[in-house]
Amino acid sequence: MVPAGCVDAPHASPAGELLTAEPFLGWWAVDEGLLTPDQLRSSAWRKVFRGVYVHRDISLTHEVRAKAACVLLPFAVVSGRSAAVLWGVDLAGADDDVEVTVPPGSHPTRLPGLRVRRAVIPPGHRTYRRGVPVTSPEATAVRLAGLLPADAAVVAVDQLVDTGRAELAGVRALAAVTRGRGAARAKAACALADGLAQSPQETRVRLLLHRSDVPMPTAQYRVVDDRGRFVAFVDFGWPEQRIALEYDGLWHAEPGQFAKDRRRLNRLREAGWTVVFVTAEDMRDPALLLRRIAAALGR
Repeated sequence: MVPAGCVDAPHASPAGELLTAEPFLGWWAVDEGLLTPDQLRSSAWRKVFRGVYVHRDISLTHEVRAKAACVLLPFAVVSGRSAAVLWGVDLAGADDDVEVTVPPGSHPTRLPGLRVRRAVIPPGHRTYRRGVPVTSPEATAVRLAGLLPADAAVVAVDQLVDTGRAELAGVRALAAVTRGRGAARAKAACALADGLAQSPQETRVRLLLHRSDVPMPTAQYRVVDDRGRFVAFVDFGWPEQRIALEYDGLWHAEPGQFAKDRRRLNRLREAGWTVVFVTAEDMRDPALLLRRIAAALGR
């Protein structure tokens, strides 16, 4: 019998403690005697999907909801945007649908909050991340490259490569042999990715330059002075003109960052370099931005 005042608590056992840490099937907890039906219906537990619950103290992040989806569908593998979240790239919010992939012959499943895809996962590209079955970083990148529109697809691939978990060569190789819906789009997006961008906006700036008449710069260019001493890495560099292009994001407002940026800028100027800064506002008028860059390059 559960002591008075503890009607919402699971029975004290390793399995019972698991209920307060991970998503679980309600019928399993009742069958195991860890909870009574009345306890399961209490405010101590929240329903994530049909029959799957978590303790009320667990935040319903996208990762937790992905875990819950795999509890509900034991043959499912987290894929798409949801897999990207598990690999450290926030492409899905807490309330966005969780995408999972199940074998082609699986029974169709339609549940609110779930996007169930039936497809074959490439051999060797099913793995585990934080205890959850998930597509590999390369397979996740190719899936997103074929799923997301235009620049967003390239941004996603660059982000996954930037985590250090996906290799661009492996992503491109997998895209080259991928077939079916979105395969051509995935191959094109993976070809445009370079894996060097350290932020989504850097990728968008590079793609803007790629589509323009402005000569392509070198991404993450290593600037040295006339004595060959290291000065700084710049987002994009035209070494012949000694022009650098830098995206100026919100992280520059962090404490102490302003002074560091100014010291770095002074070093670049002392080395004879001119820095053109790009902001989010500039990206709203790409034609004007390109004219400004062309003017700096003397074109």
